[in-house]
Amino acid sequence: MKKLHLPIIIEVDEDGFYIVSCPMFKGCHTYGETIDEALENIKEVIELCLEETSIEELNEFVGFRELELVQNA
Repeated sequence: MKKLHLPIIIEVDEDGFYIVSCPMFKGCHTYGETIDEALENIKEVIELCLEETSIEELNEFVGFRELELVQNA
């Protein structure tokens, strides 16, 4: 059994739900009312993605950066 360490992005939407995504897979998104629920849900979605995508076909995750933009008011 091979262990995978996958990046997960967590956001909060306008209704207060936690939206989670795994950028290693195309279309790998889900949500939950709590972070724990969202993380459990993304595990299930990732398992489904792995059924259709081999590890060799995964997107390459490069990293996370924060970009600063200045907007005119």
